[in-house]
Amino acid sequence: MAATATKPSNQHSFGNLTLEQIELFGEEMDALRQRVLDDLGQRDVDYIRNIVKTQRNLEIAGRGMLFLSFIPPAWIAGTVTLGVAKILDNMEIGHNVMHGQYDWTNDPALSGKEFEWDTACPADHWRHSHNYRHHTKTNIIGEDRDVGYGILRMSKDQEWNPYYLGNTLYAFLLMTFFEYGVALHDLEMEGLFTGEKSWDDRRAMLDRIWKKVRKQALKDYVLFPALAGPMAPLVFAGNFSANVIRNVWAFMIIFCGHFPEGVEEFTPEQAANETRGQWYYRQILGSANLTGNKLFHIMSGNLSHQIEHHLFPDIPAHRYAEIAVEVREAAARFGIPYNTGPLYRQFGSVVKKIARLSLP
Repeated sequence: MAATATKPSNQHSFGNLTLEQIELFGEEMDALRQRVLDDLGQRDVDYIRNIVKTQRNLEIAGRGMLFLSFIPPAWIAGTVTLGVAKILDNMEIGHNVMHGQYDWTNDPALSGKEFEWDTACPADHWRHSHNYRHHTKTNIIGEDRDVGYGILRMSKDQEWNPYYLGNTLYAFLLMTFFEYGVALHDLEMEGLFTGEKSWDDRRAMLDRIWKKVRKQALKDYVLFPALAGPMAPLVFAGNFSANVIRNVWAFMIIFCGHFPEGVEEFTPEQAANETRGQWYYRQILGSANLTGNKLFHIMSGNLSHQIEHHLFPDIPAHRYAEIAVEVREAAARFGIPYNTGPLYRQFGSVVKKIARLSLP
């Protein structure tokens, strides 16, 4: 009789797969990944360069319209356009380039190790907290700091205390100022406040964060308002609003990919000594997708295909829509759940979970 793969205790309703079945699934995923990597070429380069060009044009247009803020429609259009440009820079360009998805092009502008994005978090800190900790420790309680960002209770396996009565308030604040939550993410602030971590040990990291936050603030809240002369207050307000638009959108997409109902968390013991197949298995159980049209997927950085992103973080994200068809078919064949749904439904379930987990 084949050995049964280790599964989370709350996953029995999905049925038991044998180790052999999980390894077969893993081999299929490895083969799919290699097939896509072997096919990378000019269309992938053209895609990302067109996105970069579009993003730059939108930013120029948005900032230009904000200089005409004395015309109310120009302020609205400029704010929204700049917000869209910041979303593209953050998600479809920054996030994906920094994953190394385009390192194979040898283009310095698309180097995952060198790219710096238009947000408060220093890119090198993000590469550690996200590329390493999150993508290797996905949804492992106590090891993946994306589970709650050190602020929220997002799993019933996180021990409750009275602090979490403010779970919904903290979530709203994190959503509004998400770029700063991400910037402070790698500091492990909760450990600093409890004394488990030393402020001295984090001094260099704090200095790096402060330099990046200061640079961003000077650009959006000093330089461009100053260039606008008498329109300075309106440009300041437009830049602030554009950042909030980007923050809220990024929060929604990211939380919908990780925390809707049906997405699972794991203990370190459950993830110990994983085989490649078991790693793939954990990624698919710990992720969720969003349905939508092509523009929606682009604006989400293709993180609307969070399942495929967790399976293949180094594959150019615009390929995920093609890959998703085969991943979903394989998951169905092996009896592995594939969590997907529209934004309103997935985000609604996230909000309900945040509220429910504020209580013991």
